[in-house]
Amino acid sequence: MKVSRYHKFLRTSMVVIALLLIFDSGILFPVTKHFSNITTQYVASVGSSVNATVPPNEYNTFTAEIAEQQRLLDAREASLAEREIEARSFNEDASGESSTFILSIILFILTSLIIFNYIMDFARMRRLQYESMA
Repeated sequence: MKVSRYHKFLRTSMVVIALLLIFDSGILFPVTKHFSNITTQYVASVGSSVNATVPPNEYNTFTAEIAEQQRLLDAREASLAEREIEARSFNEDASGESSTFILSIILFILTSLIIFNYIMDFARMRRLQYESMA
C-alpha cells in the first residue's frame, strides 16, 4: 500500500494536535496549562492599546487624576477578586477546560479520519485483488 501525502499530512496533524492537547491540558506539567491560558489572554488583549496626545489643560489634568485613582481602585479590586478566587478553588479553570475539550474533539476527528481512510484503502485493495483473480 502506497503512503500518499494525504496520509502523511493526516498522521502529522494528528501528532501535532495530540502534542498540543497534552501541552494545553497540563497532563504532564501543570505549568503548561497556566502558560497556555496566560498566552491566550495576552493574545486577546494585544490590539487594545491606542494612544492620543492632547495639549494639557485643567480639565485634562483633573480627568487624568480621576483616571489614576480609578486605576488604583481597579487594581485593588482585581487583587482582592484574585485572592477570593484562589481561596475558593485551587486548580479550576474553565477556559483551559474548554480549549482542552475542543482539542480533544479535533484529535478524535483526525483519528477517526485516519482509521476510516485505512479501512477504505483495505477495502479497495481487497476489491482489486478479487478483480485481478477473476
